[in-house]
Amino acid sequence: MRSTVRRPSLAPPPGRRAARQNEPPGRHPAERVRCRGRETLSANGGDRTASPAGLRGRLTSSPPSAMRREASRFRVDVVEREPLNVMTKRADRPVVLICIDGWGISESDYGNAIHAAETPVMDAFYGNAQNFAELDASGLAVGLPEGVMGNSEVGHLTIGSGRPQYQDLVRIDLAIKDGSLAKNKVLQEAIERAKSVSKGRMHLLGLVSDGGVHSHERHLFKLLEILHEAQVPEVYVHAFTDGRDTDPQSGKGFIEKLLQHMHHLGENMKLASCTGRYYAMDRDKRWDRIDLALRGLVNGEGETTTDVLDTIQKRYDRNETDEFLKPIIACKDGCIASKDTLLFFDFRADRMREIVQTLGQPAPYETKVNVPSELGIYCMSEYDIRFPFPVLFPPVEMKNVLAEWIGKHDLLQFHTAETEKYAHVTFFFNGGVEKPFKGEDRKLVPSPKVPTYDLEPKMSMYEVGDALIEAMKTGKYAFIMCNLAAPDMVGHTGVYEAAVVACTHCDRVIGQIWKACQEHGYVLFVTSDHGNAESMLTKDGKPITSHTTNFVPFILADPEGKLHFKKERAKGTLADVAPTILSVMGLPLPEEMNGNVL
Repeated sequence: MRSTVRRPSLAPPPGRRAARQNEPPGRHPAERVRCRGRETLSANGGDRTASPAGLRGRLTSSPPSAMRREASRFRVDVVEREPLNVMTKRADRPVVLICIDGWGISESDYGNAIHAAETPVMDAFYGNAQNFAELDASGLAVGLPEGVMGNSEVGHLTIGSGRPQYQDLVRIDLAIKDGSLAKNKVLQEAIERAKSVSKGRMHLLGLVSDGGVHSHERHLFKLLEILHEAQVPEVYVHAFTDGRDTDPQSGKGFIEKLLQHMHHLGENMKLASCTGRYYAMDRDKRWDRIDLALRGLVNGEGETTTDVLDTIQKRYDRNETDEFLKPIIACKDGCIASKDTLLFFDFRADRMREIVQTLGQPAPYETKVNVPSELGIYCMSEYDIRFPFPVLFPPVEMKNVLAEWIGKHDLLQFHTAETEKYAHVTFFFNGGVEKPFKGEDRKLVPSPKVPTYDLEPKMSMYEVGDALIEAMKTGKYAFIMCNLAAPDMVGHTGVYEAAVVACTHCDRVIGQIWKACQEHGYVLFVTSDHGNAESMLTKDGKPITSHTTNFVPFILADPEGKLHFKKERAKGTLADVAPTILSVMGLPLPEEMNGNVL
C-alpha cells in the first residue's frame, strides 16, 4: 500500500451500460417498480408505500449444516458486556469495515439488482481505480472445493482470519495433490499397526460415492494405492452405499469402479461388504439400524454373494435403492476380527459417530453381537472430541485472527449487526470463538419480524449504521465493523424488485457511515462475503435465490486522501482484507495470516 496526497475521484464507474444486450425479449425487470415491501423505490428513486400482496419466494441460504447449527446456537447464547472506558493505545489510523452481505460484481445489467438500484456512493467508490479492488470469495480462496460458491459463514471466517480455512474435503484433496497424505504420521501409524498387530489385516470403512458431502471416492482410491505401496497383506473395504447425495441407484456404478481399482492394485484387496447408509451411518440413535450394519461387519450376517454387482442389480429390480441396501457380504474372510486395524475414511463427523462408538467403545445399546476386542481404530477427521482414536486430519485451530490480534495490542473494537448476521460478525469473524476477545464490544440489532424480507427490504440496516456511527463518535475504538444484511437476505427471497430496494438503502447507509468516517477520521473499508444480488434472474426470467461465484468489491476510502492500493483495480481474495487493515492500523501481521497486503 502506498501513500500520496491524491484524493479519491468521484467519477462514475465504467460498466454501467445503458444499452442491455443479449437479454430475453420483453420488459426489463429493472423497469418493474411494484414491490411487496412496505417501502419501495420507483425508477427515479422516489419513495412510495405499498401493502404486501402475498409472498413470493422463500428465504434460503447455503451454509454447511454444522456451521448453520453453530450459528443458530450462538445467536441464543450471546452475552453482552459493558464497554471499556478508554482506548489503552492508539492505532496509526482507526478503521471501519463494512461487510455487505451478498454484493457481488457483474458486468451484466440483466437480473442485476445492484445495477438497477440507486447507488451513487458505491458508484463513486467503484470509479476510483486506485482505491478499488476485486476479491475472490468462492472456491479454494475461502477453503471450499474449486468452483463452489461462497457463503456467509466461510466468507466472514476468511475475512476475519486473514487466511482460508480449508474444509476437510479440500484439505484431503490438497494432501493428495502435494503427496503429504502418503506421509501422514497417523496413516503411517495405522499401516504399521496393521502389519505388526493385526497380522496384516486392515479394513477401510466409509461411504463409497462421489457425493463429496460425507466422503469422496478419490480419497478411498488414494488410500488403497498407499496401502498397496506399503505392501499391507490384506486390505478389506466395507462400502456404505449412498443414494442420498447421489442418484438413488447409482451405487452399482461406484462399486464397479471400486472393484476395478482394487483389481488393478492386486488380489490382496477385496470388497468385504456393502451396506446402505441408512443402517451403517445412522445419526439418530436408531440402534436397531446400527446393529443390523454391525452384524454384517462383524458376523457376516446378510446376503452372501460371489457377484456383488449382480446382487445389487437384483435389489434394484425389486425397487430397492442404495441408501436402504441391507448388508451384502462379498467376502467372509473380511469380517472384522479381534486386533484388526480399521480406518474410517469419511471426513464428515455426524454420521460416523454411532458406528465408530459401537465398534471402538462399549456399545451404547444392548447387542447380541460379540464386538471384537483390541481393535485399532483410526479416523479421517475428528468425529467426536471425546473419542480417543487417532485422527489423520485433526481440526485446525484458528490462532491470531484479526479481532484477537487487535485485542492483543491493547486496542478496543466494536462489532455490530442485526440478528440474521450477528453470529457472522462475532463467532465466524472471530474464527469460531464465541467469547469476545479482549477489548471487544458488541451490539445486536433486532431484525424485522416479517415472514420473508421482501416485505421489509431495508431490514435493520439503518439501525446497524446508527449503532456503528455512535461507536465512532466515542472516539475510543481503533476498529469498528458491521454487516449490512439486506442484499443477501432479500436476494434469497427471489423477489427482484425488493432486492433493488435493499441495495438502494444499503448504499444510503454506506453513505451515512462514510460521512461519519470523514467527520471522525476513520479510514473506511467496504467489502462483501459473497455474491448474490448481482445475479437474480435466469435467462428465461425465473428467480435465482442462490449465491454466486462472482468476485466482490474491496474499497479503501481515506478521508485524508493519502491511502491507495498498490495496484489499480487490484485482484485478491477475502484473505487479503485483514492483512490490509492491519497495515493501515500500523500493526504487524501475525505469522498465521497468509493473506496479502493490497
